[in-house]
Amino acid sequence: MALNCGIVGLPNVGKSTIFSALTSAKAEIANYPFCTIDPNYGIVAVPDPRLDVLVQKFQPKRRVPATIEFVDIAGLVSGASKGEGLGNQFLSHIREVGMIAHVVRCFEDPDVIHVSNRIDPTDDIDVIHTELALADLETVDKRMDKLQKQLRVQDPQIRKDSEKEIAALEKIRPLLQAGKPARLAALEEEEEEAIRSSFLITMKKEIFVCNVDEKGLGDNPYVDEVRRIAQSLASEAVVICGKYEAELADIQDPNERQAFLADIGLAESGLSSLIHSAYRQLGLRTFFTAGADECRAWTIRAGAKAPQAAGVIHTDFERGFIKAEVYSFDDLVTYGSEAAVKAAGKLRQEGKDYVVQDGDIVFFKFNV
Repeated sequence: MALNCGIVGLPNVGKSTIFSALTSAKAEIANYPFCTIDPNYGIVAVPDPRLDVLVQKFQPKRRVPATIEFVDIAGLVSGASKGEGLGNQFLSHIREVGMIAHVVRCFEDPDVIHVSNRIDPTDDIDVIHTELALADLETVDKRMDKLQKQLRVQDPQIRKDSEKEIAALEKIRPLLQAGKPARLAALEEEEEEAIRSSFLITMKKEIFVCNVDEKGLGDNPYVDEVRRIAQSLASEAVVICGKYEAELADIQDPNERQAFLADIGLAESGLSSLIHSAYRQLGLRTFFTAGADECRAWTIRAGAKAPQAAGVIHTDFERGFIKAEVYSFDDLVTYGSEAAVKAAGKLRQEGKDYVVQDGDIVFFKFNV
């Protein structure tokens, strides 16, 4: 399962710099608005030290991490929902991603143009949220018109489904009118399912990315401002110094990378923090398969049962699922080897109802 995350924000806040550091792909970067028009795509390995431990213990022929796809989307401006700055085109790109990484400029530099000629994270965030909300409001109004007509059809099931969807949209509409995201609406599970086909942008999870300069990694009132907003929206904010991350991306040796981070006072790169935050926000979990041929990390949704996890590897595994042999990564570390885990009775046989846990090491048995 690949996570698809769109990088959005105003023009000139550092989206393309962060994308290039994330993916080691060189997106076009320039000091003027709308440098990026067509979205850039890049696949990123998910940092997971547990996979490194498995590789050390099993010495496999291949190491395969979980991956995330990041999409660098052009900057939005005030009026984007009405087509300003190629807004309609850019909004369609946002609709196609699974979640949003909202980059906010948290540094001052007279040599880097700001579209509003001032640094104001709250105002910048409001501009983006307003445009996304207005785009969704237009979608909701069009959908409501169609649903009202469906209330007059003879089929009782169509009328019932339409009523359910209208009720959900009526909860969402006032939020959008206030420039707030639809995901803040108190929807029942059935209501969430009813509006899924509307593909509302503001139903997507959102992480705030504070782009700072070298001086902004310490006390930074702009970052504090963004964190307060993130907390009010039940989200998270991560801090990234685009310049440092670009330098870090060019360092291949793991020991040199760690030394570089230590020199600037960080335990983890901002990009790693962003990836891990995305996992938390989307409720994703990682399980592993390990052996002499390959050690691999696999991504599943929280709550996935053993057959569903098997299906991530191959559909035949899910279709012909018999059972799963499972032990935890923590037990492997505690006992030192797979043989010792088995000897301690920590390897379990699990059936179709087993909910796979983060850090499980699994061997699936199936028959088709």
